[in-house]
Amino acid sequence: MPPRIGIRREDKSVWERRVPITPQDARHLQEQHGLDVVVQPSEIRVFSDEEYRAAGVAVREDLSGCDVIFGIKEIPPAQLLPGKTYVFFSHVIKGQPYNMPMLRRLMELGCVLIDYEKVTDEKGRRLIFFGRHAGWAGMLDTLWALGRRLEWEGIPNPFVGVDRAIAYPDVEAARRAVRGVGDRIRQQGLPPILTPLVVGFAGYGNVSRGAQEIFDLLPFREVAPEDLLSLFAEEPDYHTLYKVVFREEHMVEPVSPGGRFDLQDYYQHPEKYRSRFAAYVPYLTVLVNGIYWEARYPRLVTKAYLRELFGAPARPRLRVIGDISCDIEGAVECTVRATDPGNPIYVYHPRTGRTTDGWAGEGVVVMAVDILPSEVPRDASVDFSAVLREFAPAIARADYTVPFEQLDLPPEIKRAVIVYRGELTPDYRYLEAYL
Repeated sequence: MPPRIGIRREDKSVWERRVPITPQDARHLQEQHGLDVVVQPSEIRVFSDEEYRAAGVAVREDLSGCDVIFGIKEIPPAQLLPGKTYVFFSHVIKGQPYNMPMLRRLMELGCVLIDYEKVTDEKGRRLIFFGRHAGWAGMLDTLWALGRRLEWEGIPNPFVGVDRAIAYPDVEAARRAVRGVGDRIRQQGLPPILTPLVVGFAGYGNVSRGAQEIFDLLPFREVAPEDLLSLFAEEPDYHTLYKVVFREEHMVEPVSPGGRFDLQDYYQHPEKYRSRFAAYVPYLTVLVNGIYWEARYPRLVTKAYLRELFGAPARPRLRVIGDISCDIEGAVECTVRATDPGNPIYVYHPRTGRTTDGWAGEGVVVMAVDILPSEVPRDASVDFSAVLREFAPAIARADYTVPFEQLDLPPEIKRAVIVYRGELTPDYRYLEAYL
């Protein structure tokens, strides 16, 4: 009997429409690799049940006969089946408290857990991810928020021509809309009150690059962080936006006087560094955050700094923070809660620390959708599935009865095995402290 893999129905959010394996790639796995594929029915999935059936894939509720079950988001503990191999984004590697019951249940049931987030090459670079797609959707939602915020302030602006990512049938349609806004800026220019309009990107990884792909459809000039001050001394160009990309050496500095920044030292000893990012914020109209953050690292923007910034007599230039990374009270401390695609933004009021949905009110608009790739579900699923299908046969055919040391999986996948037959694997035993 050929190995059988299951594709579970996503049920964490009504907005979650992505799939790990598309109908076309499911057909490929069946025809080219001899696997059986079963998919649970779903009314919200971006690929319909009919599309899977047309590809020759069985659609049925029961996945108990599947050896390996693929998903996207976390699985409720009550729905886990004993002895199965699960592959999904588990969000447990930081010891996230809300997912410890799920991790505990996987162990109790003797399951295997493979986490996409930890599928990496020998240099630790992720191989299966949605970061670029989060960047696409996050930049679209951020430009949309900017247009609505400026409109509320009574400033006519071209960004009202950008809609939320979920409003477009695909990313190409969204790109066309952004190009149209760019044409309007080239022809009509920006209101003088907005120039120079600077958009800052914190980080330079997959998330930031995805966001920049959308932004770069607009007429822009890139400037270095250290050149921001001189930019404001120039004659304004009403037909150009300005982009600045911040790397670690721009965001932090050594605490020790006269100390020099060293990237590896910063990663290993972040306590020796402090944030210097506040020096750049007054020049930004929009901040797009795409960095990886943990509590041991300094923050980019603190609540205390925003109270100071918005307490000054003059209104700050900063209108919108597109927090694509969306770490609650993390690198951007005013990201006090996550939002969803249906209600993606709120205004953070620095004086009170409160938030109000929408774009109206004193403070800064925060875009904090925590499932941004779900806003471009078809494009995201196609790209994700194209990578996953190369690993799926090995995952499906592996012998999970042997000791972990003898488990024959590609090294990229074996590095991502968090739980094996009910026990934490050596690289993840640190999670015992969180259980």
